This record gives sequence, structure tokens and C-alpha cells, in this order.
Amino acid sequence: MSLLVDGLQYAKWSEKIFRQMRAGGVDAVHVTITYHENFRETVHNISAWNRWFERYPELIMQGFVAEDIETARQTGRTAIFFGSQNPSCIEDDIGLVEVLHRLGLRFMQLTYNNQSLLATGCYEDNDTGLTRMGREVIAEMNRVGLVIDMSHSSERSTLEAIECSSRPIAITHANPASWHPARRNKSDTVLKALAGTGGMLGFSIYPHHLNNGSQCTLQDFCDMVARTADLMGAERLGIGTDLCQDQPDSVVEWMRSGRWTKATDYGEGSADAPGFPDMPEWFNDNRDFANVARGLRASGLAAPDVEGILGNNWRRFFADSFGPADAGLRKAAE
Repeated sequence: MSLLVDGLQYAKWSEKIFRQMRAGGVDAVHVTITYHENFRETVHNISAWNRWFERYPELIMQGFVAEDIETARQTGRTAIFFGSQNPSCIEDDIGLVEVLHRLGLRFMQLTYNNQSLLATGCYEDNDTGLTRMGREVIAEMNRVGLVIDMSHSSERSTLEAIECSSRPIAITHANPASWHPARRNKSDTVLKALAGTGGMLGFSIYPHHLNNGSQCTLQDFCDMVARTADLMGAERLGIGTDLCQDQPDSVVEWMRSGRWTKATDYGEGSADAPGFPDMPEWFNDNRDFANVARGLRASGLAAPDVEGILGNNWRRFFADSFGPADAGLRKAAE
């Protein structure tokens, strides 16, 4: 069975989902543990995950380094790698970057839709790019081995992060804007720059990011992946489903509105349907990765490229990214 790594999920975690991961053969998942939470609240969320690891040691384990994926695979478990979708967890203290990395955080977005202390989000009218603090935090993230994720960031911020970072960055869950022009999807300019510096794109299956939304077909999605492989190189691609399984609709308000507004910010999608959209029929949960594998093969991708997109590319990226920087580290695609 191919190695399976999902570049982003934010589920309402439960034994049911952990068992579905195992039934689907999912070896590792980058899990969002925090959105708008501050540092103390993020540590509380890590404590909750520690209880999951203690309660279900036969199903899941925490991942710290890429080698933990193989450990999980050999022991029939899923490795969980922590990530944050906003820099609220470091508050205004650059020292917390290293602290959270030591606790297991391996990805951090510089912004979630809005302007942050670090960068401009994709929903702002004025794209001012990286801030002074943003450049300093990028350098610190590079030093300790915390991956810069620009999934919810603006065009200029993303291009500047790619240029500023001494290590390849990731867009863990988005699709090409040329296929579907959602604000969160990325231009060909961004995708070429990402690939040219060794970065990774994880394809999202969240319906607001899909052509025709919940009605998007497996063939349309996989044909898009194949075209993106022509643009970026198949070795720079993975899956980042953005699966929000079993979350109540109220969570959408937390994700989009956080604490910055008293109003309800619907963000992506229609104000008439503010909750979670229905997933496409070919991907409902972690047991459906076989459908994606089948679709990628039907789109004409070679077997090694399919295996890379399903997991081998993320494993390589993890191996290159999670450790501390050294003097010989170079910023280039290999």
C-alpha cells in the first residue's frame, strides 16, 4: 500500500475518526490544533491531544520528525503532526516560536485570512505583504525547523515569504486559482515561485476550493492535479484535504470570525449557507483516499508520481524541514 500523508485536517477528533484513519491506511496527518487561541490556550489544546495519545496509543502517536511516519506505519498507527492556522499562538513574543516547536508544533500560518502582526491575509483589500515582525519570525521559524504555511495569505505576502525564507515553505491546503478562483486558491505566479524554491502544495478537497463545489467530480479534481504537475513538477505536490469531519456548523464562525469581530464573517461561501458545505461524494472521510489514488492514475500520472503525491513528497519535505537549520542549508529545489 502507498504511503498516505494528509497535509491538513481539522476534524472533531474522536475514536471513530482515529479508527477510520487506520481503516484508510493513513500514515500521517498534519492536524490543526489552534486557530485564534493565544499561547496558554494552545498549550491547553496540546494537553488535550496528550490525553488522546494516552487513551488511544494503538491508533495514534505524536510525530516530531519525519522518521516518526515510518514508526507509525510499522506499528499500525497514524502519526499526528501539530500545526497552527494563525500566529495568535505566539502572541507578540518571538521567543514562543521555539517553545511551541519544542512542544511539537511543526507548521504555522503567518495569517488566517486577515492582517496579522506578521503578514496580510487573503481577505484584506490592501495587500501590504510581510511586516517587520513577519520577517523576523520567518528567520526564527527557519532556525528551529517550524514550517511557514501561507495557505490563507495574500499574494504579495506569499511571494515575499517565499523570497524571505531561507528554507522552502508550504501551502498545505489550496488549489490553483486558474482552476477555481476562490480567494484562498493560488495564482500560477505563486505556484511557480513555490516550486522554484523547493516548496510544497497540498491540494484541498474542501468544497469552497473546488470547481463546482460539492459537485466537483473526481476526474475534474485529478485532472487539475495532473495539470499542476506539469506546471510545478509532481515532486512538489501532495494532498491537504482540509477535512473538517464531524465539526458542528458553529465552528465555522470561530474559524472565520475568531475574536476580531462581533459580527459573523462568512468568508468563503455564501451567507445563505454559512455552515460547512457537503463534501464531494468521492471523499467523505479518511477511508476514501483510495478513490483519490484511483483518480490520479486515471488522469495519466505515472505510478511514482501518484505515490509521491499521496505521501512520499510530504515525507521528504518533513525530513528536510523539521530539524534545525545548519550553516550549509540551501534554498533551492533539488
